[in-house]
Amino acid sequence: MDTEKDKMIIAHRGESFIAPENTLASVQLAWNKGVKAVEVDVRLTLDNQVILMHDKTTKRTGDINNVIAKSTLDELRKVDIGVYKGKKWRGEQIPKLSEVLKTVPVNGKLIIEIKSDSEIIGPLVDVIKSSGLAAHQIEIISFNIKILPKVKKLLPQNKVLWLLDLDYYLPAWMLYVNTQKIIRKLQQHKLDGVDVWAGKKINALFVEQVKRCKLLVYTWTTNDIKSARNLLAMQVDAITSDKAGWLIDQL
Repeated sequence: MDTEKDKMIIAHRGESFIAPENTLASVQLAWNKGVKAVEVDVRLTLDNQVILMHDKTTKRTGDINNVIAKSTLDELRKVDIGVYKGKKWRGEQIPKLSEVLKTVPVNGKLIIEIKSDSEIIGPLVDVIKSSGLAAHQIEIISFNIKILPKVKKLLPQNKVLWLLDLDYYLPAWMLYVNTQKIIRKLQQHKLDGVDVWAGKKINALFVEQVKRCKLLVYTWTTNDIKSARNLLAMQVDAITSDKAGWLIDQL
């Protein structure tokens, strides 16, 4: 039986602690483990295909170094992005978003992080609309606040959240977070909430202020039980994890 906590755990790039990130293997493994929400990253290829990939190139996860924006889908399909995780995953290819959307179960949700610039919006919206999935099964996130309002206008029924790194790059003591300014920007662009780095700058007051305005608060990326329980105590709406299946079992 599903619990509320099950629905609050998001698999980061699929079950990426075990399987190669942003692959059909990692996404399917998450569904198989009972995870109800999976996050993936998307980029646009030279021939306007929406594919799964976090980085601008395949250098980190592939056996060939290709620049995504300068490569066709056929060229990228030749890259092995499984072998970096071990021989067991050898031969894993870069998937198209359309292929991943076909794996989403009836009670599942795919959270799509946009990594390309605005040129991806048209092709991305076309893929989403062609998927046959309900609006509540697909959510969009991005760090790029200029892209999100355009996506929300084209997909008004889908939840669209603004990614914030908060103190991911800077020590918490160096950073002042203006929560009210963040809320005003979300309301101005008719967005549905934030997805923030689970560092020291997120606290119960931040969460309470955002949620008081009927906005969502997701967090990334938590891989230990203590931190997850602290976030749940703050009443966040979702926790992103590289070990989502394990985290659900522990909770």
